[in-house]
Amino acid sequence: MQSSSESVKSMNSQETPSGAPDKGALIVNADDWGRDCDTTNQILKCAVRGSVSSASGMVFMEDSERAAVIARERGLDVGLHLNLTTRFSRNAIPRKLIEHQQRLSKCLRRHRFSQVVFHPHLIRSFEYVVAAQLDEFRRLYGLEPRRIDGHHHMHLCANVVLKNLLPAGTVVRRNSSFERGEKGFCNRMYRSIVDRLLERRHDLPDFLFLLPPLEPRDRLEKIFSLAHKYVVEIETHPVNADEYQFLMEGEIFQLAGDVPVASSFAMPQRKCWQRN
Repeated sequence: MQSSSESVKSMNSQETPSGAPDKGALIVNADDWGRDCDTTNQILKCAVRGSVSSASGMVFMEDSERAAVIARERGLDVGLHLNLTTRFSRNAIPRKLIEHQQRLSKCLRRHRFSQVVFHPHLIRSFEYVVAAQLDEFRRLYGLEPRRIDGHHHMHLCANVVLKNLLPAGTVVRRNSSFERGEKGFCNRMYRSIVDRLLERRHDLPDFLFLLPPLEPRDRLEKIFSLAHKYVVEIETHPVNADEYQFLMEGEIFQLAGDVPVASSFAMPQRKCWQRN
């Protein structure tokens, strides 16, 4: 297995992440908390098992209310999972909010490059839908979201990033990290530009990886080894059977070795932000 420094050099996203802490962290974050009862329950079991550090909570969904109560009672670290693309499923959603989100969803899902284009005619819709979800998170959890990421990673779309719609000082999920040669030059350059724009107002983990594929195992060993020195976020969806089994049966602890799974989203404070 490669050493941590060798592994870092092989990663394309950031060969030498700026501001890396002296001691890293392995953060396993479960997405879609509150989307429905099954999803919430699967994440909760993993959190109790200790294989999930934190969760990203959806608002205006069918299980959002119950999920928030559970999180507050159990002290689960939950950030906002901004949803611009999947229909809100809670009852009694304001019609205006539904209409604005439908406009965004239709546009963003039309083409895989839609999120990289700035859409002037949707500025008001983006502002309204993002603000509504921030307000609803505050209502449900009784606090400001400390972390924000996006369903289908749409928090990285041009309208959100260029208009600074996410509160300054929040921890924000970066673009996915890839090994050298895994993506083309233009793809890498675009992701790098977006991450640099985000770093002006937010703290970002040093690396982000999806948990799958679970094979080959040396892929995960190499990723986990980075957490000796860097903050590594692992994005997972325990509602998926293979990921749930991996998290619940303890294989993650065996592969992580002497790198413990963080008990919360252990992001070091690197900058003093002046909130707008």
